[in-house]
Amino acid sequence: MRKRLVSTTVVLAAAGLIAIPSIANATASDKGSPTHGETILTGHPNAPVINTKAVHTKTTKTLKVQYKAQETGYWCGPAATRIALSARQDPPSQQDLAGELGTTENGTDDIDQVTGVLNKHLGDHYQTRRMPDDPPSQQQKDQLWGDIVKNIDGNYPMVANIVAPPGNQPPGYPSDQTIYHYFTVIGYNDSNKTVQIADPANFDGNSIYWLSFDQLASLIPPKGYTG
Repeated sequence: MRKRLVSTTVVLAAAGLIAIPSIANATASDKGSPTHGETILTGHPNAPVINTKAVHTKTTKTLKVQYKAQETGYWCGPAATRIALSARQDPPSQQDLAGELGTTENGTDDIDQVTGVLNKHLGDHYQTRRMPDDPPSQQQKDQLWGDIVKNIDGNYPMVANIVAPPGNQPPGYPSDQTIYHYFTVIGYNDSNKTVQIADPANFDGNSIYWLSFDQLASLIPPKGYTG
């Protein structure tokens, strides 16, 4: 699998976000497998809840969600799903969602499981979008950006299944390991084409941050996202 390298994006302050408490760092282990959707990480069983504020300007839209870091090393799928659900309802626990997703100690196998659970709770809104090409085609990137704008404008966060190798990682990720992971897209800025991420891993305290759209598009192949 070839991953296009993108320079690390500077973390921007999340506009309208309340103060973020310090949470113990997550670290990757050697249990992650590319045959599954995620790398096994150190969980945060007592992680505090962060409630973001919605921001809507001419160029920027971010959603009000309830963030909580993943409570076990293999619950990034349930945690990302819970964040997405929280924009529209009082969400189930990560444990309950792990049961609905079929998550095991090896993680959540496929983004399609997330799509199914989101639709179970919110109606038939989401569909799974595959991005098998690495790097993605311009058509796939255009589809991704269109899905982000449509969903965020409609108050529907998106969940992405990513592959983050050394040299192309979100902030705080262990730079010597490839991380297989789920996180939630909760906003966008149309003027500089960036996206706001709620990341259950909370690597080095990076729970809510901004990425360039190009970097997001480079992280998803060969997996997929809910759109």
